[in-house]
Amino acid sequence: MTRLKVGIVFGGCSEEHPISVKSAQEVARNLDLAKYEPFYIGITRSGAWQLCDGPAPDWESGNCRPAVLSPDRGVRGLLVFDEGKYETVELDLVFPVLHGKLGEDGAMQGLLELSGMPYVGCGIQSSALCMDKSLAYLVVRSAGIATPQFWTVDAGEAVDPDRLPYPVFVKPARSGSSFGVSKAAGPADLPGAVAAAREFDSKVLIEAAVAGTEVGCAILGNDTDLVAGEVDQITLSHGFFKIHQENAPETGSENSTITVPANIPAPTRELVQETAKAIYRALGCRGLARVDMFLTDDGTVVLNEVNTFPGTTTYSRYPRMMAAAGVPMSEVIDRIAALALTGSGTRR
Repeated sequence: MTRLKVGIVFGGCSEEHPISVKSAQEVARNLDLAKYEPFYIGITRSGAWQLCDGPAPDWESGNCRPAVLSPDRGVRGLLVFDEGKYETVELDLVFPVLHGKLGEDGAMQGLLELSGMPYVGCGIQSSALCMDKSLAYLVVRSAGIATPQFWTVDAGEAVDPDRLPYPVFVKPARSGSSFGVSKAAGPADLPGAVAAAREFDSKVLIEAAVAGTEVGCAILGNDTDLVAGEVDQITLSHGFFKIHQENAPETGSENSTITVPANIPAPTRELVQETAKAIYRALGCRGLARVDMFLTDDGTVVLNEVNTFPGTTTYSRYPRMMAAAGVPMSEVIDRIAALALTGSGTRR
């Protein structure tokens, strides 16, 4: 049996670099080596690309060689450099196991489109849309799905603290994993919250708080052929949910408990799943995504955000939701690989 040559890209320049490394470790652990021949391409925090032995925590200190994905469709694969020369390694498929800026925002997807290589996950347009929460809200609203009330603050723009309905959440418009997110209980909190968000993005999003519980749904597939994972539910002891912000996330959260399946009635669970599918389609997602939502006391489902390459770490929500629905991570990998290779998942 001929194995598929798979490029697994991880790391990256964003604040989510260490999370990407952990996600790639789980992809590697669940990769069927009888089907796939992996080539691990690590991107350092400074943006250097390296062909390495694997996504170990100390991968940069191992056996690495400079390598890049060729944007030339006549050279479909890796260019690996060594002592002033280069060799070509052909690839059948790329897994961009990257989170955040320059990985999940359409930038990497654009390079892969230029290269002509099939890749798993969302394309340029949906990746860019979902990364900018304010744009995602506008599209989803047009599809008749509820979103929070929100305001955007661009670079250099001031905001009048007395015009907002507190409490509000202040976020970088184009970031993830709760980096730079603050809750402003009143006008005095707003300047500091905006400044914290601007450390990660020049565009700031302010959202009116949504009264309800946080739920999520993992989605797998393309177009009308979608599989929804079990719905999960986040219960907070205090504060707000800050994924990946804990000192040791593998041992559990400091203020939250995640329950899978969610402790909600079956009809409500189905509503959350169908709403997640509708959001996924409205934003043009393909392959996989995690849709985070709020469930209000009156049963309304409100979009929070969409992650177009959700975390696959040992403590991540996406693999837990899919596993609860009977789809283990190894099968997720097989399915998203097949979607990328059949043509329905390839955008070239």
